[in-house]
Amino acid sequence: MMAQSVPHQTTDKKRVKVYELRNNDWFDRGTGFCTASFVQQEEGQPKEPRVIVESEEDEERLLLETKIVKDDGFQKQQDTLIVWTDQGTDMALSFQEAEGCALIWRFIDGVQQTFQGINGGPDDGLSDDLAIDIPTAIQLPPAELGTLLELENNMRLMSSNANGRDALAKAIMRDDYISKLIPLVEMAEDLESLQDLHRLCNIMKIVLLLNDTSIIEHAVSDACVLGVVGALEYDPDFPSHKANHRLWLNSQGRYKEVVRIEDDQIRRKIHQTYRLQYLKDVVLARILDDPTFSVLNSLIFFNQVDIVQHLQSNGGFLNDLFGIFADPSEEQLRKKEAVLFIQQCCAIAKNLQPPARQTLYNNFLTHGLLRVINFGLRNFDVTVRVGATDILVSMIDHDPQMIRHTIYRQIQEKQMPLTDTLIDLLLVEVDLGIKSQVSDALKVLLDPTPPGPPEARGEFIVGQPRGRGQPTIDPQQDLFLTHFYEHSAVRLFKPLIDLEKRVEMKFSVVNDGVFGYLNDILCFYIRQHQHRSKFFVLQHNLAQRFNQLLSCKEKHLQLVAIRFFRQLVVLQDDFYIKHIADKQILGPVLDVLLRTMPRDNLLCSACLDLFALINKESIKDLIKHLVENYREKIMALAYMDTFREIVNRYDNTQGYTAQVDPYFLESEDEVGRRPTNSGSRGMMEHLAVDPAQEEYWNASDDEDENPARPTPDQGVTTNGSTPKPLVEYTSDEEGDDNGDAVMTPAASLSSDENSKENQEPASGSAPAVGPPPERLSEKRRREEDEDDVMDKLVHHKRRNSSASASSSTSNHSTAALRKKKGFGGSRDASPNGPGQKKIAISISPSIKNSAAVKSLAGGEEDGK
Repeated sequence: MMAQSVPHQTTDKKRVKVYELRNNDWFDRGTGFCTASFVQQEEGQPKEPRVIVESEEDEERLLLETKIVKDDGFQKQQDTLIVWTDQGTDMALSFQEAEGCALIWRFIDGVQQTFQGINGGPDDGLSDDLAIDIPTAIQLPPAELGTLLELENNMRLMSSNANGRDALAKAIMRDDYISKLIPLVEMAEDLESLQDLHRLCNIMKIVLLLNDTSIIEHAVSDACVLGVVGALEYDPDFPSHKANHRLWLNSQGRYKEVVRIEDDQIRRKIHQTYRLQYLKDVVLARILDDPTFSVLNSLIFFNQVDIVQHLQSNGGFLNDLFGIFADPSEEQLRKKEAVLFIQQCCAIAKNLQPPARQTLYNNFLTHGLLRVINFGLRNFDVTVRVGATDILVSMIDHDPQMIRHTIYRQIQEKQMPLTDTLIDLLLVEVDLGIKSQVSDALKVLLDPTPPGPPEARGEFIVGQPRGRGQPTIDPQQDLFLTHFYEHSAVRLFKPLIDLEKRVEMKFSVVNDGVFGYLNDILCFYIRQHQHRSKFFVLQHNLAQRFNQLLSCKEKHLQLVAIRFFRQLVVLQDDFYIKHIADKQILGPVLDVLLRTMPRDNLLCSACLDLFALINKESIKDLIKHLVENYREKIMALAYMDTFREIVNRYDNTQGYTAQVDPYFLESEDEVGRRPTNSGSRGMMEHLAVDPAQEEYWNASDDEDENPARPTPDQGVTTNGSTPKPLVEYTSDEEGDDNGDAVMTPAASLSSDENSKENQEPASGSAPAVGPPPERLSEKRRREEDEDDVMDKLVHHKRRNSSASASSSTSNHSTAALRKKKGFGGSRDASPNGPGQKKIAISISPSIKNSAAVKSLAGGEEDGK
């Protein structure tokens, strides 16, 4: 076989745009000049075929340099586009002229043919890249009804591997096989051969799913598109159903030219784009694989780029398009079609890069886009209103500051601003979708927060100190807000302001829906506009207007009012808290709750949530306002924790504390069972308590376990049994050596019960006369009931008879102890002598400061 000639390198530089696919979106890498040639990278190495794009702005900077290898999959799409894969990244070259694209493509295609080894390679350096599995030239059977089964089987077999798919795609394009299959569709329909129609449908699916751009472009051409979709109408997966793709595409009313497009190539791309979208979204939606889906999206995207660039650069076309709305004698139908055409252009612009999108919007605004939006928003046709709203939202999503500047220019020129048009549409619109979009637009346009980083907007950044300054506001935006509150705010909230004149709160279904949107907008303005919104709410008494909605029968209107009041409480702004209290707002909310309380519904939950928020955040002014003005209503709801805590917080702390002692929050039954001087007891619970002392008093009493009656001669405070000593003394000699006895409250000294000496009264003292001493447990209960601790705080102003009896008993016990231990008497008796008995004395805190203890201390001093 003869060797193929070497492809000639291109010497002319062709202007081209370089695109790169990133995250399923084509990114514009720049504009430059493209050349394709064999380049020697290093000395002694063979030349390599490369495609190079030099930057248009800087010739020394390369936008692209890619080596042509056999696995890149270079493909030519349309007349000005070449796509391929470079190291796993999809790339594309969009040429300005079809001639330049054809020149570069001839070089690339020649190199690719060389790699496939059809006639051998021209350069030894390419021998390493030759394909191993060389697909042989295939010959498809003739396109006839009798060979459809064989044709289907052969195509299915060849499409199972990559080399077969390439060979099959080349054979189809070489023999123009699609054009040969199209007449068979009509023949099979005339013969009513459903089996042949199903085979034709399968064959057409295989052809389109070969993922070849040339085949897809040929399939959607004017000559082939109806035959291709006609074959796909008879899907064997649904044998009893038939689609109507041809009827849809053949409708002459689908394509309408509002303004004549003179460029035939752009017109063909518009038709082709529409057919590609229909093929992707309808015909092949169920069977599309990822590669074919990507190819279809790429074709659609680059078509749209070419269309938009042509339209925005054509000044005469834009003048004719926007001149339609300047002519009052123009037909309304043509104006409607112009609005829908601009809507389609803005929808296409969403897929463009931000610079290209910005250029398109600027050109539209320069030629009078706002006049189009004003016309569309005020039109009686809902389709036109939807289109105009969609145009506005697209521009706001792209750059709201651009629209703000335009509105500011309207204000300076004494024109009706766009915001007033949006307000009029919001108040009269029936379509909920349009209302929602207009409401969002009014929020975004009146947001004073400037674009930029968080620190520029005055926001708090983690790890940095919080600034005290308010977020900076653009002076132009500040003037815009001032104009809005002076002229447009009353217009926007007119349905609320007019409630003051209404006696009956009855609204039509069309009119009552606006209050929900006004509530959302007003809450947004209250959060963002600070002093302006405060003055506006106070001036027009809007809180009272929302309060009127609570008397409506419709629950959704009552919920609107509850949501507004909750927003004011959430802010915890002193101005709004005082405003709620002054206007008696919470009383009607309590009435709504009392009416709906037997039922469990959303309105009841919203009311409960409002009062739970007040209680949780401990808003003292509102708590005081509620209890002082609506105590009876709150007590009727006091079986719920929220309202019981509100009342108890006010009764005990006047609502001026966030932390309330649990004692104050007990139920009424629990409060009734507590001592009468509960206020003093509650105050004492805040005093510091020694943990060791508290543990001792909480422990069980040994006297309770062995309740034996003491003998009068013992003169001790125990119940007859030997208590477990708190301090054990190993020997009485230790006390003698020290010359004193260690006495502590409730101290115990072990004694010998068999000693007869202790059974006699102490010398010089009379036997103890009076009631026996109290048990420790009874003593503790009495101390709690009589609040002896408070008596100590007021310097023992109260002393009862029981305390006196205990004091005399202690004096008797102290005298006996002093005699036995030698305090103030003779020391003849040895502590360890025979018959000696040790005495246990228990002194409670209530008597440790009594005269007996004082005398004991005096005896200790004498002993020393």
